[in-house]
Amino acid sequence: MKNKIVVGDAALTIEQLEAFVLQPLRVELAPQAVKNIERCRQYLDDKVTRSDRPLYGITTGFGSLCNRSISLEDLTTLQENLIKSHACSTGREVKREIVRLMLLLKAHALSLGHSGVQLQSVEWIIEMLNKDVTPVVFDRGSLGASGDLAPLANLFLPIIGLGEVYYQDKRMPASEALAQAGIEPVTLKSKEGLALLNGTQFMSAHGVYALIHARRLMTMSSSIAALSLEGFNGLDAPFTEELHTIRNHQGQIQVARHIRHILEGSAHIRESKPYVQDPYSFRCIPQVHGASYDAIAHVRRVVEDEINGVTDNPTIFPEQDMILSGGNFHGQPLALVYDFLALALAELGNISERRVAQLIFGLRGLPDFLVAKPGLNSGLMIPQYAAASMVSQNKMYCFNASSDSIVSSNNQEDHVSMGANAATKLLPLIDNLYRIFGIELMNAAQAFEFRRPATTSPVLEDLLSEFRRVVPRIEDDVVMYEQIERAYGFVQIYPFLQM
Repeated sequence: MKNKIVVGDAALTIEQLEAFVLQPLRVELAPQAVKNIERCRQYLDDKVTRSDRPLYGITTGFGSLCNRSISLEDLTTLQENLIKSHACSTGREVKREIVRLMLLLKAHALSLGHSGVQLQSVEWIIEMLNKDVTPVVFDRGSLGASGDLAPLANLFLPIIGLGEVYYQDKRMPASEALAQAGIEPVTLKSKEGLALLNGTQFMSAHGVYALIHARRLMTMSSSIAALSLEGFNGLDAPFTEELHTIRNHQGQIQVARHIRHILEGSAHIRESKPYVQDPYSFRCIPQVHGASYDAIAHVRRVVEDEINGVTDNPTIFPEQDMILSGGNFHGQPLALVYDFLALALAELGNISERRVAQLIFGLRGLPDFLVAKPGLNSGLMIPQYAAASMVSQNKMYCFNASSDSIVSSNNQEDHVSMGANAATKLLPLIDNLYRIFGIELMNAAQAFEFRRPATTSPVLEDLLSEFRRVVPRIEDDVVMYEQIERAYGFVQIYPFLQM
């Protein structure tokens, strides 16, 4: 059914999670997941009772305190203390849609039956999602090593009746919201706090959210670049299919095909041009955008592998009678590709700003700064400054977080991924890209006005028509930030032609 998402039934995809973000979907637990969870929990209960040696995080302390044994009667207190002491996320609140993704991804990981949690704990997560009770989580505090300990601890404070949540659009104590929603706190058993806190769901949820926007940014980049090409009176020869098949990069082939599709039916692009070549920011759109397309596809593969795996510790294998302490919580696979994703996305903005600049230089019959009376009017001079500023800022967000490491937990956790930092810096970078593309669309639309009465393709004529309902043509200088904000809003909701 399209109105629900089933946890533990099959591998999750970015498309499913995008639907979950965009609309209220009921979450259900698959029957097989129930069996997996109950089998693993029964095995763990038996093991704790029978074992004559310490079990890390189950009958011992955590991290460098792994050599401290805990009595059976203190196991619930141990797990509750873990959540309280580790709830150290700080900074800005994480977007609620990302927090909901965190809950969903954690429920899915636990449903695979290698974490040893009670069925009640997974059902609690699902009930929180279905009743739209969203914990308050902050964006700083994770090293991306023993999973996302600090933010996941904040995420699961409410399971023991602590912390804060949003319920019915109000921020309130978790205990108050749970009572109103009819959700009971859970008495945690051995290992459960560790299973909830170990894992990469903070990093993963941010990556899923970034990939949802990355696909949209790739799509809009082609449409807006094609309109810039038309406004610049550029050539379509660089998008010819044969040119790209002989190089055989799939992203390059896809982008060139998409541009050809967008330009199909344009009278203007078919007109004879007196130019032999266009600048690289136009001529190399398939090569530059295509490289980003391929990079995003690689990141998607890694993220989908991650969200469908088990990333807590220790890991339980009931059939093999094994409880293994390993490192599946380590965020290195995500940290590396998130740094790669930042580079791939930032380059889309980098080349976009160059097209903005080319359009205001007074080239190919266009007036300086795309205004009829330059001098008296500054026209679109300064939006390029704003785009350049954000392009430069995005280069800062391309700092490789994954190349850093800081020793923690009394030297027990002596290499960390910094994957959470790699994840969170994607969000301001993406926001800048929407603004940069909004500015490029302003310039491209203004430039094409000077090509009238020529007509472009039906796809681009529709884009121009809808855009002009929001951002009118500039005849004389106007308060420009208002135009930029409208363009920024427009590009986020307009249904650009899909790749």
